[in-house]
Formats: sequence, structure tokens, C-alpha cells
Amino acid sequence: MLYLWLKILHIVFVTSWFAGLFYLPRIYVNMAQTPNPDAYQAMLGMAARLLRFTNKLAIPAVIFGLWMMIQFKIGLTDGWMHLKLLLVAGVLGYHYTCARIYRQFEQNKNTRSHVYYRWFNEIPVFLLLFIVALVVIKPF
Repeated sequence: MLYLWLKILHIVFVTSWFAGLFYLPRIYVNMAQTPNPDAYQAMLGMAARLLRFTNKLAIPAVIFGLWMMIQFKIGLTDGWMHLKLLLVAGVLGYHYTCARIYRQFEQNKNTRSHVYYRWFNEIPVFLLLFIVALVVIKPF
């Protein structure tokens, strides 16, 4: 029964974490193209709150996943799990990059266009797709 509860909690926190990672770069798209300083400040506040919330969601997502993996010895010697963990490290790197980008916007030092952020916004979609495929298919 513990396994099922850990799995439920892991899925809920991962889903919530990714919701933040999907939406935060969309705010960056709008910030990069707005000439209105009031709108920019409003979006900066939205991004700050979302980033703070997303930071808090990442921690239990990782903890419940590791707990489940270690307690129930899931995939410890399987190649698919090693690749999944590498991709999760990529998600954490993407999350860190989102925080760095926020600080650039906060300091008014953004040099990238809204087009860049539109492409940047697609990265977590592919990471999630590959991670879920590895967990479901377990190809190796």
C-alpha cells in the first residue's frame, strides 16, 4: 500500500511541477515582447509567485520518486531508469535555467526575443514525453 501512495504523490507533484515549468516560459514570452512597463511589472510579479510555487513542488516530486525507487528497488540496475534519472537531471537544469532567466528579467537585463522563449518553452514537453515513455515502456 505504501508503494501506491508514494506513486500517487510522485505523479501529483510531478504533474504540478511541470504545470509550472510549462507556464513560466509563457510569461517570459510576454515579458520579452511587451513595451508597457506596468504590464512588465505585473508579469514579473506573476513569474516570481509561479517560480516560488514551482520550486516548492519540485522537492516532493523528487523525494517521492527517489523514496519509491530506493525502498522498492525499482529499476536500480536497469538502463531505462539510469536514462530517466539523467532526463530528470535535465528537468532540474531546465528549472534552474528558468530561475536564472527570471533574475535577468528582474534586473532588466534580458537580451533574448520572445521567439527564443517560445522555443525554450518546448523543452519540458519533450523531457516529459521521454520520461513517461521510459517509465511505461521500460525499453532496456
